Amino acid sequence: MKRVKTILLDLAFMAAGAVVYAVSVNAFTSPNNIAPGGVTGIATMLNYLFSTPIGLVAFLINIPIILWAVVEIGYKLVAKSVVAILLSSVAIDLLAPIIPSYQGNMILVALFAGLCEGLGLSLTFLRGATTGGTDMLARLLGRRMPHLSMGKLMLAVDGLIVLASAFVYGSIENAMYACIVIFVSTRLIDSILYGTDVGTGKLFFVMSPKVRQMGDRIIREVDRTVTYLDSHGGYTNEPGETMLCAVRRFEVFQVQAIIREEDRDAFVIVGDAGQITGEGFRSAHPDDKPLKELLQGLRKDKG
Repeated sequence: MKRVKTILLDLAFMAAGAVVYAVSVNAFTSPNNIAPGGVTGIATMLNYLFSTPIGLVAFLINIPIILWAVVEIGYKLVAKSVVAILLSSVAIDLLAPIIPSYQGNMILVALFAGLCEGLGLSLTFLRGATTGGTDMLARLLGRRMPHLSMGKLMLAVDGLIVLASAFVYGSIENAMYACIVIFVSTRLIDSILYGTDVGTGKLFFVMSPKVRQMGDRIIREVDRTVTYLDSHGGYTNEPGETMLCAVRRFEVFQVQAIIREEDRDAFVIVGDAGQITGEGFRSAHPDDKPLKELLQGLRKDKG
């Protein structure tokens, strides 16, 4: 029953994300000749040149990326993304005749396109899926460069597509508006997934005889490391192990699912981690100083 509930919740989030993302494409970016990166950006340019359907072309371009992801991380972890890609592609083409386009103030176009795109993608990311294209590439690259956030990786990949759009549309201004869309979108994604500070997250303490199995799966499937601590039960008076694991907010449900699947009776404590430094989170550079210290230093210099 819980498994069915989880699947339905995944579908609900991904469907909602697909609809919001379709609004960004059909109401704002496509009618105003803006290609804000990603596979959809490429499909938007092809639609401008050859009048091809954006959703269908985006799905076709995503096929080789999906195959790469299957080879890289396995078909089980890509399954959700395939569903999300299908929902997104169908939503874009299905809602195109229904959603009214806005062709007014270009700054408003860029801002609202970025907000809709960022919210739509975040709803999908929260359930451990992607909509293919640069967000899937960002996830694959993120496995090799965990110190960079998904938003920053997407920003780098999308830059090349935006550059191409300047030549396709023959307008540098349209490429500049695309940059605004990407900036707003990626900032919103980072805020929703990571919080306002990418150094924050959640901390898991798990007590179970199966923590080793859980840890192996978390390392393999979530790409997070774990620490095993020797412990001793006060009530049972028996030795055991406690698993410690720090994750970002959008990874919480994945870790919880693994724990439930391995041991439904596991004792789990999940707490907020106000600051996490190290690989995959905030830089642990010794010269980094808190904002409060920097401001105090500025006051002393002025004095």
